[in-house]
Amino acid sequence: MTALHIVDPASVLAEALTDASPDLMRSLLQTTINALLSADADAVVGAEWGKPSADRVAQRNGYRHRDL
Repeated sequence: MTALHIVDPASVLAEALTDASPDLMRSLLQTTINALLSADADAVVGAEWGKPSADRVAQRNGYRHRDL
């Protein structure tokens, strides 16, 4: 199961460049890593975040903040 709606690379890059954050690379990496982890969790669970599915085999039960 793919989660194409999670990240639009063009909009993420445009927003990051508009903000001109001094920590641009960290922000871009964080967004990319979070998208990959979310897509992996969707695959394990069998459904996208917050969407009901007959194929669901598990549930997500929280979030832990992790610094890069």
